[in-house]
Amino acid sequence: MKPRYMLDTNICIYIRRARPPQVLERFRDLTPGDVVMSPVTQGELLFGLEKIRTTTGFDAALRGFTKLVELIPVVALGETVSAHYAAFRAKLQTAGLIIGNNDLWIAAHAKALDVTLVTNNTREFDRLRPALSVENWADEAAGFAP
Repeated sequence: MKPRYMLDTNICIYIRRARPPQVLERFRDLTPGDVVMSPVTQGELLFGLEKIRTTTGFDAALRGFTKLVELIPVVALGETVSAHYAAFRAKLQTAGLIIGNNDLWIAAHAKALDVTLVTNNTREFDRLRPALSVENWADEAAGFAP
């Protein structure tokens, strides 16, 4: 089954925390295989774990991360991702725009898979429209912002 969505790091965190509730509800409405994450997102989530390794909340956070990765498969970067990365970066540079490097790789990965990127960081990713399909399940209009 071909995935339909790639989740950005903030959406994965919202699903893990069940906040805002509409993100978790939207996720639960999907069938297994509809949603994936990039190894770049996985790396960002692991970085978050590393930052709290010596705290009392680490064990619970690690369990949550493990469950999240069981629910949302990590899809390896394919050969075409680098070409999309280069094209996106050149387009942004020509326009005098930037987005974070990890975000650029996540966008390129979503484009290579021909899936919609789900993020609450639409301000940056909208710079890649219409080449990149972007949705915000957190629905900032409903009052939720990072």
